Amino acid sequence: MRKYPSLLSLALVCCCWSVQAEVFTSIGQMTDLIYTEKELVQSLKEYIKAEESKLDAVKSWANKLDVLTRVSTLDPEGYLAHPVNAYKLMKRLNTEWSELESLVLQDPSDGFISNMTVHRQYFPDQEDEKGAAKALMRLQDTYKLDSESFARGKLPGMHHNAILTVDDCYDMGKTAYNEADYYHAVLWMQQALRQMDAGEEHVVSKADVLDYLSYSVYQMGDLPRAIELTRRLVAIDSSHQRAGGNLRYFEKLLSKQLNKLNQEGQEPATEEPIQLGTYKRPNDYLPEREIYEALCRGEGVKMTTERRSRLYCRYHDGNRNPRLLLQPMKEEDEWDSPHIVRYLNALSDQEIEKIKELAKPRLARATVRDPITGVLTTANYRVSKSAWLEGEEDPVIERVNQRIEDITGLTTQTAELLQIANYGVGGQYEPHFDFSRKEEPDAFKTLGTGNRVATFLNYMSDVEAGGATVFPDFGAAIYPKKGTAVFWYNLFRSGEGDYRTRHAACPVLVGSKWVSNKWIHERGQEFRRPCGLTEVD
Repeated sequence: MRKYPSLLSLALVCCCWSVQAEVFTSIGQMTDLIYTEKELVQSLKEYIKAEESKLDAVKSWANKLDVLTRVSTLDPEGYLAHPVNAYKLMKRLNTEWSELESLVLQDPSDGFISNMTVHRQYFPDQEDEKGAAKALMRLQDTYKLDSESFARGKLPGMHHNAILTVDDCYDMGKTAYNEADYYHAVLWMQQALRQMDAGEEHVVSKADVLDYLSYSVYQMGDLPRAIELTRRLVAIDSSHQRAGGNLRYFEKLLSKQLNKLNQEGQEPATEEPIQLGTYKRPNDYLPEREIYEALCRGEGVKMTTERRSRLYCRYHDGNRNPRLLLQPMKEEDEWDSPHIVRYLNALSDQEIEKIKELAKPRLARATVRDPITGVLTTANYRVSKSAWLEGEEDPVIERVNQRIEDITGLTTQTAELLQIANYGVGGQYEPHFDFSRKEEPDAFKTLGTGNRVATFLNYMSDVEAGGATVFPDFGAAIYPKKGTAVFWYNLFRSGEGDYRTRHAACPVLVGSKWVSNKWIHERGQEFRRPCGLTEVD
């Protein structure tokens, strides 16, 4: 029996779409904003043209009346002695000046404002801007890119130039500062200062940059440099309300530290500029952070010559499945243990476009299951948007489901609906398990189909940089390739979870990543994948 989303879930999805929340989590939806912005620019040009036309008409009136009044004021009585002039003065002041008043009062901005009002409901909000900024910082950390690289648009695989101005860098730093993320606040405020010192134009003041930078450096424990930066701030703005107090506090604090160390004199600030690696990034909640990010960069992959010799490619006919006999699947081993395989030509370009077309209007922030309650909820460690498609909706979805069943030999009647996901700016899904562990027995209870026995992952786009699927436990990295699919078992034959399959979707550095997942469940597989004799069979 297929599982369908509840009416409440559908309602929530609709609500999320109607307010266009969290736009930054999906490149697919962000592309619509490109065309929206183009339409607004055209509307703005039309407004400017209307304003210029109005101004030309007013100028014409002014020039004509200027000539006329110069003549009339030379000899008012003589001028009005002519009855035609007297009539035209009455007419001008009664009719024509009223017409001019109406012209001046016309507001050509109505069309532009109306257009803005229509589109504003789809605009990103403050949370989107903050989310996109934090995504850049996540990319910076994962791929060890310094702020200079981002500011100058020096990213691998990039075909479009995009630079960050002094004010952009300042806003990035301020976003980090407001989140008490002083590590990134230092990097971006320093970049703003560097570009400012190089003579780039800016709106923000140098005093503001130094104010945030000096305090963030202090929070990172670098008192000598905090003092040096604060002195620069005082030199620029001696009346700054915080700088003087901060400077005295920092100097007193440093003096105490030096006294404890029995050192004389102030420790000089280092001459080296602040850059990536100057300060250590604070630890966070993810124990395998370094391993995971290294794999995303292509470092630490444990693909040895010996292991590679055990990997093969073959034609796969699904145990002589009639639908695969004449055109078997091309199967390639990606990893030996646990066994992970990739299928080539798993989806055609036409199928991919149809799936994206069906999914795009329904994309909503991707969720994860709460390990305690089993309820779906959003999480910062999963940045993407997803939609669920039923087989009955379109023949393409039914065909894809059937193909997955033919390839794996497992029934999809008890599987979850096909989930389509699109990753946004810095989109990722940090290390996680697809199956539910013993400590979360109710994760899939409402489905009534047991645990997720296997994962079938379709790659529906190429990704220029980043976006790999990595397995930190055994050091594997699998890269997206449009039209291919990878498959692995999450459970041993005994039903016990294979904890080695903890995996992650690396942040997308450049490009747009589309995938579709089919999570296959235990029920119905009793004779298709019989139990093993031991726990790890």
